Amino acid sequence: MEIPKAYDPKEAEKSHYEYWESNGFFTPEINKDPDAVKFSIVIPPPNVTGSLHMGHALQHTLMDVLTRWKRMQGYRTLWLPGTDHAGISVQRKIVEQLKKEGKKPLDVGREEFIRRAWTWKEEYGDTITEQMRREGASVDWTRHRFTMDESLSKAVRNVFCTLYEEGWIYKGLRIVNWCPKDKTVLSDLEVKEETKKDGKLYYLKYPVIGADRTLTVATTRPETMLGDTAVAVNPKDERYKDLIG
Repeated sequence: MEIPKAYDPKEAEKSHYEYWESNGFFTPEINKDPDAVKFSIVIPPPNVTGSLHMGHALQHTLMDVLTRWKRMQGYRTLWLPGTDHAGISVQRKIVEQLKKEGKKPLDVGREEFIRRAWTWKEEYGDTITEQMRREGASVDWTRHRFTMDESLSKAVRNVFCTLYEEGWIYKGLRIVNWCPKDKTVLSDLEVKEETKKDGKLYYLKYPVIGADRTLTVATTRPETMLGDTAVAVNPKDERYKDLIG
């Protein structure tokens, strides 16, 4: 048998992981000790629409180290995997899909839009979980959860109602990020701020009726001049007291 000069991990990783998973080595039940102390970690669910990045790899490595360490110490361990439905990202994908068909979300309605979202998730949602398997993550796939699962959705509704009843959630007037295109409020996390330093001041001179003088007003929005009906001045400013009234 010819021994390769370089070790190719791909040849061993897939078969080893499949063996571990199929034999239930990552489930808590592998520990038969009824008195074993329980240890569990819930994975922060990555978005089902994307791919794992270096941040995920670091996070999963640290969690895997802790889980495997506790497992070797005799703990009844559970590393619970899951994926996030990534509502805004999926919505963007479906909107792009509809745009190619010459349609808008309002044209198809809520039920059809959600149906398309689920179809898209089923078609592309396995990328993340397959990448986690390639990482060698010792999660219990038999307990995999998705944030749109009915059990989780029910838990969210119950907590929301509890927070409302206890006064932690309430209606009020607040400045929000309203998107005129999507016709909805966006989270601060979804908004990109842009600071423009090259602003200009435009000076408009309004003639004073019955006097050979003008009143100068500085503005960054000269286009609003067409709608001007009056000019306000500081009543304490001696320069303009005679113009009040």
